[in-house]
Amino acid sequence: MASFAPLCPQENSLLLERFPSFGLKSTRRVSHVGLDFWFQGHHMVPSALMRSVKPKRFVSTETQTQTGSLQFDTYMAKMAKQVHETLDEAVPLRHPLKIHEAMRYSLLAGGKRVRPILCIASCELVGGDEAAARPIACAIEMIHTMSLIHDDLPCMDDDDFRRGKLTCHKAFGEETAVLAGDALLSLAFEHVATETTSVSSDRVVRAIAILASAVGSDGLAGGQTVDIASEGKIIDLSELEYIHLHKTTLLLEASVVCGVIMGGGHAVDVDRLRKYARYIGLLFQVVDDILDVTKSSEELGKTAGKDLESDKATYPKLMGIEKAKEFANALVAKAHEELSYYNSTKAAPLYQFANYIAQRQN
Repeated sequence: MASFAPLCPQENSLLLERFPSFGLKSTRRVSHVGLDFWFQGHHMVPSALMRSVKPKRFVSTETQTQTGSLQFDTYMAKMAKQVHETLDEAVPLRHPLKIHEAMRYSLLAGGKRVRPILCIASCELVGGDEAAARPIACAIEMIHTMSLIHDDLPCMDDDDFRRGKLTCHKAFGEETAVLAGDALLSLAFEHVATETTSVSSDRVVRAIAILASAVGSDGLAGGQTVDIASEGKIIDLSELEYIHLHKTTLLLEASVVCGVIMGGGHAVDVDRLRKYARYIGLLFQVVDDILDVTKSSEELGKTAGKDLESDKATYPKLMGIEKAKEFANALVAKAHEELSYYNSTKAAPLYQFANYIAQRQN
């Protein structure tokens, strides 16, 4: 049981061990858990990682041969379609009509379905069947959609567009949007409990505990709280790391770890793939920050430049665009490293996921 307990962010954090906090307040050389950091201009850069990363390359292609013949676009489209169909069935239109319309409006608005597909791919990597992971994979997408609905509210990020459409509160009103998000969160756990078959109750409970932890005050909600409190303030990279570890990374991590548990993985699999997930989770946010300042609203399908407008701390703001790109490249390499213990064909989707997240344009 202890092997699958939710990981406390302060314990054995791969971000702290391998990408230590980057404070901006000292001009001296510092050593932290064996990695030395030096000022480069006004920014501190993880030199132990950056030495092996070629400048101005956003994505490493050196490990792409490990992904075999997988046609990743085809794989993603197929898996996203399956997830979409399951979500469609899980939230039928019924009374009260307005809240279910709002839930379906946001849940079925498209999106890349990264989290549920990661969950299923992780399950299959350790020898599990896709059907074992599908209920919790879809539950994770419900929770992710809830977070987007709430994140877009005027009291949060105040966004008008999401995935190229009006945000939920713009389409249905703020009251209904809040309730739709709440209902999706509740339905997510109900869906796991009632739809999961052929998996031991012990493993289902472990997965539910990990997912709940990733969403609560020690996870997504806590990260959002600190994010809101930091607007307009000067924070360093260690504080920014805390925000994104909790607000973004832990739900991606839960997606992978829950898939491993549902697939019958062992403690060593949980440990290795948790590390992989932490790298791609941080990578996801670094890329998101870069896109926010380099792409248009039309390209992103949401309002561009929101972070700059609200004076939020971001990786490009604190590191500079080029250093942020180098950091993303280093994260891809470290994520690939954690997959080297597995059969390359079975691990192909996860190898490609790291590249996909780094290369995404919206």
